Amino acid sequence: MRTSTDQNAPAPRDTRELLDSLRGGVIVSCQARPGNPLHGPDLMAIMARAAELGGARALRVNGPEDIAAVQRATDLPVMGIKKEDHDDSPVMITPTVASVRAVLATGAPIVALDGTNRLRPGGETLAASVREIHRANALAFADLATREDLRHATSAGVDAVGTTLSGYTAESPKSDEPDFDLLEWLVKHSPVPVFAEGRIWTPEHVTRAFALGASFVVIGTAITNPMAITSRFVAAAGTARDGE
Repeated sequence: MRTSTDQNAPAPRDTRELLDSLRGGVIVSCQARPGNPLHGPDLMAIMARAAELGGARALRVNGPEDIAAVQRATDLPVMGIKKEDHDDSPVMITPTVASVRAVLATGAPIVALDGTNRLRPGGETLAASVREIHRANALAFADLATREDLRHATSAGVDAVGTTLSGYTAESPKSDEPDFDLLEWLVKHSPVPVFAEGRIWTPEHVTRAFALGASFVVIGTAITNPMAITSRFVAAAGTARDGE
């Protein structure tokens, strides 16, 4: 178990083995917001089970109730998050030590959190959240948006970084495609493994991410959000009609 004085020490063997087991695999993000017919722990557990049967290596799940339900339904490791809104910060993904503790209380072996260099709620620090994760002998995965976020995240002692938030912050470029430029740069400069996440829609996107050196790939909407998937096909149909 790491302490606050050795947060940058190598991960204990069991967590190293977990991190190694993700290499070359697909992690499926099983999430549904309120208003989505699939919202709720029971339905997310079914979605997670389907992802497991499809060959997912792990699952990304939001909120203690959904995490617990998914862990009962599958044998896959869970990357837990807890999305929260705070008036004093734009950071939403596991933004506080309290939210970290809520995820850890489920027994999730991985906690993902916003790793950007933005003001956190109540003036908290990323390092404090990472220390809490490591005290529980869990892994800390940082969601980044820009190149500038890498030093901030790795200095806090995170175990992996990803492109998750590129295009979703004021500081990062908007795009309909995955941020392969950021992925390539992170792979070249990060001292910890790098994962690709965000707007990954096709098998070709996955192939390219691995070719650029991604350790693993996280896919959400393209697998687990039938509303968004349907809307893309409907939009394509509309474009075809307009071109007639």
